Amino acid sequence: QVQLVESGGGLVQAGGSLRLSCAASGRTFSSRAMAWFRQAPGKEREFVAAIDWSGGSTLYADSVKGRFTISRDNAKRMVYLQMNSLKPEDTAVYYCAGKNGGVVSRTYAYDYWGQGTQVTVSS
Repeated sequence: QVQLVESGGGLVQAGGSLRLSCAASGRTFSSRAMAWFRQAPGKEREFVAAIDWSGGSTLYADSVKGRFTISRDNAKRMVYLQMNSLKPEDTAVYYCAGKNGGVVSRTYAYDYWGQGTQVTVSS
Protein backbone atom coordinates (compact mmCIF):
# COMPACT_ATOMS: atom_id res chain seq x y z
CA GLN A 1 0.00 0.00 0.00
CA VAL A 2 1.12 3.54 -0.75
CA GLN A 3 -0.47 6.61 0.79
CA LEU A 4 0.07 9.99 -0.86
CA VAL A 5 -0.26 13.51 0.57
CA GLU A 6 0.13 16.57 -1.63
CA SER A 7 1.18 20.04 -0.52
CA GLY A 8 2.44 23.31 -1.97
CA GLY A 9 -0.63 24.56 -3.77
CA GLY A 10 -1.83 28.13 -3.51
CA LEU A 11 -2.65 31.36 -5.31
CA VAL A 12 -0.09 32.80 -7.73
CA GLN A 13 -0.13 35.42 -10.46
CA ALA A 14 0.26 34.47 -14.09
CA GLY A 15 3.92 34.05 -14.95
CA GLY A 16 4.77 32.95 -11.44
CA SER A 17 6.02 29.65 -10.07
CA LEU A 18 4.98 27.03 -7.54
CA ARG A 19 6.48 23.75 -6.42
CA LEU A 20 4.12 20.96 -5.47
CA SER A 21 5.26 18.16 -3.19
CA CYS A 22 3.89 14.68 -2.70
CA ALA A 23 4.87 12.72 0.40
CA ALA A 24 4.52 8.97 0.10
CA SER A 25 4.34 6.29 2.74
CA GLY A 26 4.83 2.60 2.11
CA ARG A 27 7.78 0.34 1.48
CA THR A 28 7.17 -0.03 -2.25
CA PHE A 29 7.34 3.67 -3.13
CA SER A 30 10.77 3.45 -4.74
CA SER A 31 9.60 0.78 -7.16
CA ARG A 32 6.60 2.70 -8.45
CA ALA A 33 6.12 5.14 -11.26
CA MET A 34 4.63 8.40 -10.01
CA ALA A 35 2.60 11.06 -11.74
CA TRP A 36 0.76 14.32 -11.38
CA PHE A 37 -2.75 14.85 -12.72
CA ARG A 38 -5.04 17.85 -12.49
CA GLN A 39 -8.74 18.54 -12.60
CA ALA A 40 -10.34 21.89 -13.28
CA PRO A 41 -13.96 22.61 -12.34
CA GLY A 42 -16.35 20.97 -14.79
CA LYS A 43 -13.57 19.13 -16.58
CA GLU A 44 -12.20 15.60 -16.55
CA ARG A 45 -9.02 14.75 -14.70
CA GLU A 46 -6.06 15.10 -17.04
CA PHE A 47 -2.50 13.90 -17.10
CA VAL A 48 0.25 16.41 -16.35
CA ALA A 49 3.56 14.56 -15.88
CA ALA A 50 4.98 11.18 -14.85
CA ILE A 51 8.33 9.80 -13.74
CA ASP A 52 9.59 6.22 -13.54
CA TRP A 53 10.98 4.56 -10.41
CA SER A 54 14.55 5.63 -11.08
CA GLY A 55 13.83 9.15 -12.23
CA GLY A 56 15.46 8.35 -15.55
CA SER A 57 12.33 8.49 -17.65
CA THR A 58 9.74 11.24 -17.66
CA LEU A 59 6.61 12.03 -19.64
CA TYR A 60 4.79 15.35 -19.97
CA ALA A 61 1.52 16.59 -21.35
CA ASP A 62 2.06 18.90 -24.31
CA SER A 63 0.33 21.72 -22.44
CA VAL A 64 3.03 21.81 -19.73
CA LYS A 65 6.13 20.70 -21.63
CA GLY A 66 8.96 23.18 -21.12
CA ARG A 67 7.23 24.83 -18.15
CA PHE A 68 6.79 22.01 -15.61
CA THR A 69 9.39 19.59 -14.27
CA ILE A 70 8.66 16.39 -12.35
CA SER A 71 11.29 14.90 -10.05
CA ARG A 72 11.55 12.46 -7.17
CA ASP A 73 13.72 11.68 -4.16
CA ASN A 74 13.33 8.01 -3.29
CA ALA A 75 15.33 8.35 -0.07
CA LYS A 76 12.85 10.95 1.18
CA ARG A 77 9.85 9.28 -0.48
CA MET A 78 8.95 12.52 -2.19
CA VAL A 79 7.74 13.51 -5.64
CA TYR A 80 7.84 17.11 -6.83
CA LEU A 81 6.29 19.18 -9.58
CA GLN A 82 8.07 22.43 -10.31
CA MET A 83 5.69 24.70 -12.19
CA ASN A 84 7.05 27.79 -13.93
CA SER A 85 5.47 30.37 -16.22
CA LEU A 86 2.07 29.54 -14.82
CA LYS A 87 -1.04 30.44 -16.80
CA PRO A 88 -4.64 30.93 -15.68
CA GLU A 89 -5.54 27.73 -17.54
CA ASP A 90 -3.26 25.82 -15.14
CA THR A 91 -5.79 26.48 -12.38
CA ALA A 92 -6.97 23.12 -11.03
CA VAL A 93 -6.75 20.66 -8.19
CA TYR A 94 -3.48 18.78 -8.63
CA TYR A 95 -3.28 15.12 -7.67
CA CYS A 96 -0.31 12.86 -7.04
CA ALA A 97 -0.68 9.26 -8.20
CA GLY A 98 1.33 6.04 -8.26
CA LYS A 99 1.39 2.75 -10.14
CA ASN A 100 3.49 -0.32 -10.79
CA GLY A 101 5.44 -0.48 -14.00
CA GLY A 102 6.45 2.26 -16.39
CA VAL A 103 5.24 5.78 -17.03
CA VAL A 104 1.93 6.20 -18.81
CA SER A 105 -0.57 9.01 -19.14
CA ARG A 106 -3.76 7.03 -18.68
CA THR A 107 -5.65 8.00 -15.54
CA TYR A 108 -7.10 4.53 -14.97
CA ALA A 109 -3.63 2.94 -14.93
CA TYR A 110 -2.80 4.54 -11.57
CA ASP A 111 -3.69 2.66 -8.40
CA TYR A 112 -2.91 5.15 -5.66
CA TRP A 113 -4.11 8.72 -5.37
CA GLY A 114 -3.70 11.61 -2.98
CA GLN A 115 -6.43 14.01 -1.93
CA GLY A 116 -5.20 16.86 -4.10
CA THR A 117 -3.95 20.40 -3.63
CA GLN A 118 -5.53 23.50 -5.17
CA VAL A 119 -3.53 25.67 -7.55
CA THR A 120 -5.07 28.97 -8.62
CA VAL A 121 -3.39 31.22 -11.18
CA SER A 122 -4.75 34.74 -11.43
CA SER A 123 -4.50 36.81 -14.62
